[in-house]
This record gives sequence, C-alpha cells and structure tokens, in this order.
Amino acid sequence: MAPDTPRTLDELFATDALLQPEEREIRDTVAAFAARRLRPHVADWFEAGTFPARELAPELGELGLLGMHLDGYGCAGLSATAYGLACQELEAVDSGIRSMVSVQGSLAMTAIHRYGSEEQKQQWLPGMAAGELLGCFGLTEPDFGSNPGGMRTRAKRDGDDWVLDGAKMWITNGSVADIAVIWAYTDPDEEGGRPVVRGFLVPTDAPGFVAREMHRKLSLRASITAELNFDGVRLPADAVLPGSRGLSSPLACLGEARFGIVFGALGAARDCLAAAIEYSRSREVFDKPLAAYQLTQAKLADLALEYGKGQLLAIHLGRLKDRGELTAEQVSAGKLNSTREAIAIARECRTILGANGITLDYPVLRHANNLESVLTYEGTAEVHQLTLGKALTGSNAFR
Repeated sequence: MAPDTPRTLDELFATDALLQPEEREIRDTVAAFAARRLRPHVADWFEAGTFPARELAPELGELGLLGMHLDGYGCAGLSATAYGLACQELEAVDSGIRSMVSVQGSLAMTAIHRYGSEEQKQQWLPGMAAGELLGCFGLTEPDFGSNPGGMRTRAKRDGDDWVLDGAKMWITNGSVADIAVIWAYTDPDEEGGRPVVRGFLVPTDAPGFVAREMHRKLSLRASITAELNFDGVRLPADAVLPGSRGLSSPLACLGEARFGIVFGALGAARDCLAAAIEYSRSREVFDKPLAAYQLTQAKLADLALEYGKGQLLAIHLGRLKDRGELTAEQVSAGKLNSTREAIAIARECRTILGANGITLDYPVLRHANNLESVLTYEGTAEVHQLTLGKALTGSNAFR
C-alpha cells in the first residue's frame, strides 16, 4: 500500500488559519529570502565561525526586518506577530542570524526608540533600519549575567562630559557595530544619593573603546560575538539616553528580544523536524523506510505535538502583545517553553538521523548547539522558572 501524502507541521495544527493575510505574506517573503540568500551558505559560515553581517545588513534592511516592529524613522511599523514570524523564518536557518536581527532591532534600536531624544532617534534610527549602520547592546558583564544589577561599568561626570569605564561580555555584533548602547551606573544621583543605571550611546570609534571578537565557540558560530572594554571613554553630555533610568530600562528591551525568541526557537525546532521527517522517509533500514517503524513515528508524533503547542502559544502571545496586554511573566513562559522544547526536539531528531545527524550536511546538531545558547541568553531557563514561580506564589526566590 502506498503511503498517504504527508502533511506539514503547520498543516497538522492549522496554524495558518490563525494568521492574517499580511502576516502570512511577510512570513513567506522572509522564508523565500532565507532559502535563496542564507540557507545555501549557513553551514559554511557555521564551520568557519563567521557571519557577513555588514554584507547582509542592507539586504535585511531592504526587506524591512531591522526594527520592523517600531514606528517611524524608516522602520516598518508592523505587528508583533509579524515580527515573531519573521524571527521564526530566520532562526529556521540559524539562531545566529535571528540574533543579529534581534540585537539590531529589539535591543539597540528599541533602546534608542524608547528612551532616546528626538535628535538621537533622527541621527541613528534611519541608518540602522536601512542596515547602513549596525548597533549592539551592552548589558552583560564578565561576572554579571543573570544579575545585571551587579554590573561594574561606571559613567562618571567630568564637567559637561561623561567618562565611561568597564567591560561587557557576550555582545552580539560588538566588533562590527557603529554604535553601542551601553548600560552603566552613574554617579549617585542628586535625589536618592545612589547610583542609577542609565543607557549611553557610544560610537565604537571613540578613543578608549575596544571590541575583541570572541572565537572558539561551539555554539552560535554563524554570529559575531565580542567582548567590549571601556577605558576612560569620554562622551558628550548628550550621549545619555534621556528616558532611561533604572534597571527597568534595559530589562524592558530584553523583553522585546525575548518575545522574538518565543517564535524564533520554534523555527529551529521546525527545521529539525522537517529534516528528520524527510530523512526517515528516504532512509531504508531492514528493507523498509525508517519512517515506517512504530518507534520512529512515536518519536516524530511526540516532537510534533510539542512544536504545535509551542506554536499555538507563540501566536497567542503575539496577539496579546499586539493588543498591548502582554506581561513580562507571559513572555517568560513563552521563552522558557520554546527554548526548552526546541532543544529537546533538536536532540531527539539527531537520533533519528543517526551518525548522519552529527554532520553539517544536515541542520539538526547545528541547531542543537545553537539552542544551548538560546536556552541561556536573554534570561536562563532557571531565571524564567523563578519569574513564573514569583508570579504564582508572590515570593521572590532570586535572592
């Protein structure tokens, strides 16, 4: 008996019915660009540990993907759900590519758009939206990841100027950026007598600014990661983002990036599942296709179910965000679920491919390696568990 025509994952869960025509068009446009321009090269980029960010940024800008959820200043002003779907198609190719777009739009551009002066917005956002200028976002430090409030980077007043000293770590786009959004404690403010976290716009050609690209990574290899150091970097008075005040400012930007991961990680999971399904149908074991064995089908069914549930949650969260109703706890729930299930899907798909699954001829182990980072950055799985725990119990277990 001939096998029935297989259904795609999105057909199985009928998720297209939940999307608006414009959202489907944006998704399909990004998928087509990714298939033509990114997918043929990503294994080579990963193997070489490089990514042509400067070359690709204008093309991504032309598609409207940089800061696409922001309004004005050359930004596309599209829905949160459309942005999430674009992230999903980019991460279906590689998490590093989605990271580059996320850092540019959801972190650096969002910080300027939300907290910057009109002059700062006019100076930086149009060029960043077009991909002519690249940005990075410096919050994490060598000794402070999950606890950003412990940061040691300081900005001190010197006459009308600011002088910046410190270091940041694991900064995507850091060594190719034109402008760095750096978060630092200022001198004790006049009102409360305590240091305050503020955001600063730091041109990367400023004297005392040093970016060192990080190598020997086993994850996110098709991505540029850097360590930043500031040694007496002198900045003018208007370098500060005037609307930024307190740790809530950078954390709000992280919320935007986490939302993209809710969708993005599922793109990696979907790509792994598609590869495993295709492989299982063509690979013969004991004279019949691997896909015809009950154990293989049981694996695929369970993995598809987790993907489908994650996709339904992601779309629901997108709708909440589009209505302005999404909470930080809900973003944590989505990020925790998508990353945790995506990495489990990638690992199990690797078992279906057997030894072939460890090569760059197939995407699954590359995705699994990348998802090790995605599980950790923008808040570790444990941080998001505690965020949900606090919401459920009212007790703060972070300290």
